[in-house]
Amino acid sequence: MERTKEQQGEIYILSGAILWSLFPIITILSLTSVPPIVALAWSTLFSVLFFAVVMGVKRSWHELSMRGAYKDILLTTLCSGICYYFLFFFGLQYTSAGNAALLAATEILFTYLFFRFGRKDSLSGHHTIGAFLMLIGAAVVLYPNFKEFHRGDMLIILACAIAPIGNFFQQRARKSVGSETIMLVRSSVSAAVIFLVVYFSGLSSSLFTIKPSLFLLIVNGFLLLGLTKLFWLEGIHRISVTKAIALANISPLLTLFFAWLLLRDVPTVWQLSALVPMFFGIRFLQKQAAS
Repeated sequence: MERTKEQQGEIYILSGAILWSLFPIITILSLTSVPPIVALAWSTLFSVLFFAVVMGVKRSWHELSMRGAYKDILLTTLCSGICYYFLFFFGLQYTSAGNAALLAATEILFTYLFFRFGRKDSLSGHHTIGAFLMLIGAAVVLYPNFKEFHRGDMLIILACAIAPIGNFFQQRARKSVGSETIMLVRSSVSAAVIFLVVYFSGLSSSLFTIKPSLFLLIVNGFLLLGLTKLFWLEGIHRISVTKAIALANISPLLTLFFAWLLLRDVPTVWQLSALVPMFFGIRFLQKQAAS
């Protein structure tokens, strides 16, 4: 039976969410021997190679000459390719994989605020309740660290606040060119900027430096910054960003499981407690997204 456009979008988003749940764990493992900005630079460069291969297989190089999409691609590069990952990588240096995964769920709240208020749409009852529950979930995660101001958690939340802006420009660019074209340009520009920052920071970024984490950085680049991003762009091309964000929030639960399995990072009572309001918050927001 042929799947509808919306079903295809849901499959893309859910598949990407399963892979993305490993992102905080792979990143934390790679940061044991490589500074965050160096890890980000090489992960982004490896994603460039991935998208170049995809474009070669699909023979879509001609799309690079379609200049009309470049404004949106460069804007999403600034928001999603540079600012978001800078904040997320540095945040992971100061917080746990479980905290990062749970706090990343606040992106659904910021997405609704951006797409609803930005478009001057009124908030429904479901949306208001869902947003409130997401805030409670984030507060539960942050509560144990309020006394010492856990900067890693704050950086993750700031990254999530920026993400909807990048998604808006990505969705608009996808109407003109393919996902792999968007991501090749975005990753190429991002990698160049990040390597420049590494150079002026005086950090070493040679292959010898990253050798202990080379395999993890390749996985980060090819699968997590590569394949999952194609899944995401193809997904939001078929369904709304708000519904996609709601569906993608199965990631926190999976991240907690993988963190326990791979990092022996046992979920705290606060993290498990946060899952409850976040789960119901997502359900309320998902009803609004699907309507």
